[in-house]
Amino acid sequence: MDIRKFLVTLAKIIIPPAIGIFALLAIGFSLDPDTRMKYWYLCMAYFFPPLGKESVIPIGIAGGDMFIPIINTQVHIPPINPNVMAFSVALIDSVVSLFVVWNYDLVKKIPLLGRFVKKVEELGRKGSKEYAWVRPLRFTGIVLFVMVPFQGSGGLVGSILGRLIGMKPWVTWVAVTTGALAGCLLIAYFANILKSIFIKNFILVLAIIIIMVIVFGLYKIAVNNQKGKPNKK
Repeated sequence: MDIRKFLVTLAKIIIPPAIGIFALLAIGFSLDPDTRMKYWYLCMAYFFPPLGKESVIPIGIAGGDMFIPIINTQVHIPPINPNVMAFSVALIDSVVSLFVVWNYDLVKKIPLLGRFVKKVEELGRKGSKEYAWVRPLRFTGIVLFVMVPFQGSGGLVGSILGRLIGMKPWVTWVAVTTGALAGCLLIAYFANILKSIFIKNFILVLAIIIIMVIVFGLYKIAVNNQKGKPNKK
């Protein structure tokens, strides 16, 4: 192999995780000692389903107890600045996307992760309703897909979809990063508002949470009913 090509390939593998690790370490060390480890635990937790930006960011802002799968430990999270939480989670999605668009073939060979990538590819090629709406919108579709806080809508899947619809790697990365940053900032903004309301009016927040649970429950029922209907020919 040409030495220059080898170095470029190696750089593409090393640079994304190096950026992510360095940035998260730098942010962590800028926090007070009581918050630092909890912040890192929270960033680690983001990698493990079913935890997503819609749960990790509010927990970081509000504080509270959280179970971290990789270390099998319950930790207490003190309140963290909303902008710090939003930027950190968006950074993780951005770095994951950069690694995927630069090393797509390598990612497909990684155990478990490769199987997941192939599954998403298969669903995308079959025109799954979950992903079909993204194709005609292209860049905007990827931004919206990553921005909306549903399970499996992060940087990894967004990058796979970008490749499937024929977008250039750097365009896919920009779309994922834009969607991640916009989505995380919106979640942080509303989570912070809810936190402020909660302090002043517990009953109002409880009512809002109940309404959100009901709406989400009705949405899931509607989706399941739609899946259960036979296709009309």
